Amino acid sequence: MIRIALADDHAIIRDGIRALLVGEADLQIAAEASNGRQLLELLAEIPVDVVLLDINLPEMDGHEAIRQLQRHYPGIRVLVLSMLSHEEYVTRVLEAGALGYALKNVSRDEILFAIRSVAAGRRFLCTELGVYLLHRLSKLGDKQAPGEEKKPPVLSRRETEVLKLIGEGFTTGEIAEKLFTSKRTIETHRQNIIEKTQVRNTAALIRYAVTQGLL
Repeated sequence: MIRIALADDHAIIRDGIRALLVGEADLQIAAEASNGRQLLELLAEIPVDVVLLDINLPEMDGHEAIRQLQRHYPGIRVLVLSMLSHEEYVTRVLEAGALGYALKNVSRDEILFAIRSVAAGRRFLCTELGVYLLHRLSKLGDKQAPGEEKKPPVLSRRETEVLKLIGEGFTTGEIAEKLFTSKRTIETHRQNIIEKTQVRNTAALIRYAVTQGLL
């Protein structure tokens, strides 16, 4: 039996993960926390094998929580489940001690595979991140020929949807309503897009998207 602790400040995310595990005889939700500090307090009393951890947590964020887990509970494996897809975030949490990283838009089968892989001590990176990082590595390995146009970054389907709505002039709140999600999630997508495209602000992002044919 793989005992799991969920750490996410959105109850709907915890409910969704719990629903995904229904019927999985080898997986059990042993604890739930809405921030990193509460997670550590629960782990002092409840034994778990794997922690599913969001990075953006109140009181104690995911990065510090991972460091504390490594210090006090080195036997617990950490799988980060986040909306943040930039390689900087992935690198930071893996260097801090997390064993896996998955985006919150992964399929049910992939998250189940991720949990079991991390519980077995194997590193895991979700498919979308793996493809994106391979794309980044291939760009670094290829020398751009004179006059060759720079290819646009690889955006996820949801990031592309958000980008199009930004380009159409919708506010963060309006985009959140259209996509049936929270303002915070849309802001995370916006930040991911800005970092992937390496622009400074939303206005520059729209100009970039138009010139690259993303809009």
